[in-house]
Amino acid sequence: MVSIRVDAERSATSTPSANRLPSLTGLRWVAAMLVFGYHAGTMRIVGDPEAKAVVDVIFTLGLSGVQFFFILSGFVLVWSARDGERHRDFWRRRLAKIYPNHVLTWAAALAVMWWFADPVVPRAALENLFLVQAWDPTPGYFYSINTVSWSLSCELFFYLCLPLVLPALRRARTGLLWSVVVAVPLVIVALWPGQLLVPEESTWWFTQIFPLVRSTEFWLGVAAAELMRRGRWRGPRLPLASLIFVATWVVAGLWIRAELWAAILSVAYLLVITAAADADVRGRPSPWRHRRLVWLGEVSFAFYLVHVLVMVTVLRASGHLGVGLPGWWGPLVVLGFLVVNLVFAAALHRWVENPMMRRLASRRRPPAPLASPSGAPVPAGDRPAPGDTTVPVARRAATSSSRSTAGRPG
Repeated sequence: MVSIRVDAERSATSTPSANRLPSLTGLRWVAAMLVFGYHAGTMRIVGDPEAKAVVDVIFTLGLSGVQFFFILSGFVLVWSARDGERHRDFWRRRLAKIYPNHVLTWAAALAVMWWFADPVVPRAALENLFLVQAWDPTPGYFYSINTVSWSLSCELFFYLCLPLVLPALRRARTGLLWSVVVAVPLVIVALWPGQLLVPEESTWWFTQIFPLVRSTEFWLGVAAAELMRRGRWRGPRLPLASLIFVATWVVAGLWIRAELWAAILSVAYLLVITAAADADVRGRPSPWRHRRLVWLGEVSFAFYLVHVLVMVTVLRASGHLGVGLPGWWGPLVVLGFLVVNLVFAAALHRWVENPMMRRLASRRRPPAPLASPSGAPVPAGDRPAPGDTTVPVARRAATSSSRSTAGRPG
């Protein structure tokens, strides 16, 4: 059994920042790569049958990278939430995070459409600009302009809901939170027969796009974060969680029916996320904490926004969209796209995302004092700084304390 003091000191000295969960930032890059690999496969860039078969096996489930993002988003936002913060301050910071990059890529997508003389539907363009397109089941509208921004439409809905739900979440019984964790994968499974209730042309929108449906994954991360915040989460450590994830990925892709993929993967993703967060809290080793992976995670949002736009534009201009490139050209072009998209993402992150965050995000009001394990107010220096992956040092100590009395998570 480890004392609070030793555990907190070890966490502070073993991680880059005592107030951050860098492993969760590194995991964002994993989610981005899953989506990138999936789109590279669906665009049929790789023409060689053997090489294409490898891409298909590895990235068949890559679309679930968005699911990974949603669960991670719910976890991180609750983990770093500060009680007593004004709703408008939270909403302003979240808009400052996503909207500048979105507007720029939206304008770039329109410019590309103008270049190729593609028709632009004003309603679809406006829905996309204001991030409400995911609510419109009209075929093509939710994937309009910059196609990947449909997920931002869902995220915006999550952001609007969370501050309103947070007070009740803090008061919720532990059993209720565990019920959410158990129920969400079952609800995801139930959505497949549930899609029979909507018109056939809207089934994909209902199961894959509709914000109310996709919010189940967000709330899964929310409930898990609150459980861990209270020291009530029980899950495997990072090595075992990673093994479970890899095994689940392989087994699901080869032998599990497609309608069960999302439910099974939601469990695997949650275990990895919580285990990585726990590793940072306790100062245990984590490969996702490596500085290069953390940097990749920081630019992953910009990477996600630009990758489809860049690949489709280049492939259309070269006449290779939907036409596989022969031999080694296909894999080489995919690697080239990876590098080019990283360059664009790094530039967007450095010269748009970060400056606009500093300019537009309002400063947080000092919240009510957080209670340390001894009951004394936590000094302002130990409170989380603005950002997605912050956590008070005292909260880590409290988490360690409650876990040390209840036993190590299995």
